[in-house]
Amino acid sequence: MTDSDQLEPMPGDWRRALAVVAHPDDLEYGCASAVAVWTDAGREVAYVIVSSGEAGIDTLEPAKSGPVREREERAGAAVVGVTEVEFLGHPDGVIEYGPALRRDIAAAIRRHRPELVITLNPADTWGGSYWNTPDHRAVGRAVLDAAGDAGNRWIFPDTDAEPWNGVRWVAVAGSDAPTHAVDVTDGLERGVRSLMEHRAYIEALTGEDPEAYTRDLIEGYAREAAKRFGGRPAVPFRLYPR
Repeated sequence: MTDSDQLEPMPGDWRRALAVVAHPDDLEYGCASAVAVWTDAGREVAYVIVSSGEAGIDTLEPAKSGPVREREERAGAAVVGVTEVEFLGHPDGVIEYGPALRRDIAAAIRRHRPELVITLNPADTWGGSYWNTPDHRAVGRAVLDAAGDAGNRWIFPDTDAEPWNGVRWVAVAGSDAPTHAVDVTDGLERGVRSLMEHRAYIEALTGEDPEAYTRDLIEGYAREAAKRFGGRPAVPFRLYPR
């Protein structure tokens, strides 16, 4: 592996981050370990979840599933030091990219005033092999656009908060082409426990033991990223400066 294949450390000169994703559990599937490291360092991280994940459990109707998944998300966030979790109420599975979604995300950015915005892979595929979901594609793309919308007072001028032009980077987790990474040596165990809080979802998804499933997944991702980050367990991101 050449030096050009190595991932750069994520910037550290920021105080506030906002993570915006489509579903409860999107951040816990690999990103929460980095959040634990950041909150340990005294940085503020808030979560905005576009849907309540109500269509995610086949054996539980959406009206019952949504509240369960919101509770699990709040519990998972708390494990890694996040206390602010908002749900925007867009319908799970049929989130649409467009001005309405961009407006809601821009409004959230204006409320929270982050320097770093985090989202999930908006590309068509995962690793070029697995088709990405419409919700992930729509939300990831809308976040990248809304980071600019939030600073323009003439775009969505009717939001409650004033324009915020302070977003310095958008970091995309789950990218096929990451550029940066966070050493999660001290956050990995909490990343595992954060995903484990989504027990109802995991038990509906797989017949595996929930702890074995989560540990294999999260630790496996971190070990894979370590190959490009000096052997240190890591969460990779594609970083877009603004």
